[in-house]
Amino acid sequence: MQQIVNFILRNKSFLFFLLLLSISVSLTIQSHSYHRSKFINSANFFTGGLYNTSNSISSYFNLEEENQKLNKENARLNTLIGNTKKESISYIDTTTFENTFKFTPARIIKNSYSKQQNVLLINKGKKDSIKDDLAVIDNNKIIGITANYNSKYATVISILNTTSRISAQLKKTNHFGTLSWNGKSPKIVQLTDIQKNAPVKIGDTIITSGRSSIFPKGILIGSIKDFKLDITENYYEINVSLFNDMTNLEHVMVIENKDKSLIEDLLNNE
Repeated sequence: MQQIVNFILRNKSFLFFLLLLSISVSLTIQSHSYHRSKFINSANFFTGGLYNTSNSISSYFNLEEENQKLNKENARLNTLIGNTKKESISYIDTTTFENTFKFTPARIIKNSYSKQQNVLLINKGKKDSIKDDLAVIDNNKIIGITANYNSKYATVISILNTTSRISAQLKKTNHFGTLSWNGKSPKIVQLTDIQKNAPVKIGDTIITSGRSSIFPKGILIGSIKDFKLDITENYYEINVSLFNDMTNLEHVMVIENKDKSLIEDLLNNE
C-alpha cells in the first residue's frame, strides 16, 4: 500500500495531467457531434478487430455445428423449391428483387440482447458498400437496421432495442402498424396501431409491410402471442413471438434498397 502511495506522490503532476486530459477529451466528444461520430467509428474499428479475432477462433471450434445449420438450411430451401407449385410460401428470392435490392452477406461478431438498447456488430463496412439504414435479416427473418460504420465494420440496431421502430403488418391482410420492443423479453416484441376492425387471431404471422424504403415486404417477424385493445379501444396492442432466436445469431444478409434516395426525395417534397 505504501508503495502505491509513494508512486502517486512521485508522479502526481503527470497523473493530474492525464486526469485533466481525459476530462477535456470526454467533454469535447460529448459536446460536438462530429467528434462524437469520429470517436464512435474509431472505437468500432478497434473493438471490431478484437471481436473479429475472438469470433474467428470460436467459429473454428464450432465448424461441425455450422455445417449442421447449413445442411438444415439446404433442406429448408429444397423443401421450399419443391412446394412452390403447391402453395404460396413467404420467402425472399433474391432474383425477384435484384433490380431494386442489393444483398450483401455478413457475419455477426458481437451480439447484445440483455440491454435496453441492444446493438450488433458485423464484419462488413464502407468498403463493402454498407451504409446507414440498411435492412439486416437472417434466413428471411428480421434482425435490425445498420447504424454507424467504418471501412471494415458496422453496427446494427437490433429489433431488441427500445428505440427501434419498424413498419409491420398482418401477413393475411394489409393491416399494418408499428413494431417496437418494450425492453422485457428477448423473445417478444410489440405491434401497435393495428385498427380494431382487423381480423387478428393468436398464431397469425406478422411480416414487414414494405411501407418504408428499408425492408422489403414479406420479411418474417413472428406470430401473434396475445393481444388486447389499447386505452382508446380503437387499436390493438399485440405481443409477437419472434421467429428468430436473437440470442443465437451468426450469419446475416444486409439488404440495400437501391431506390431508397429516390423514394425519400419524393416523400420529402410532399
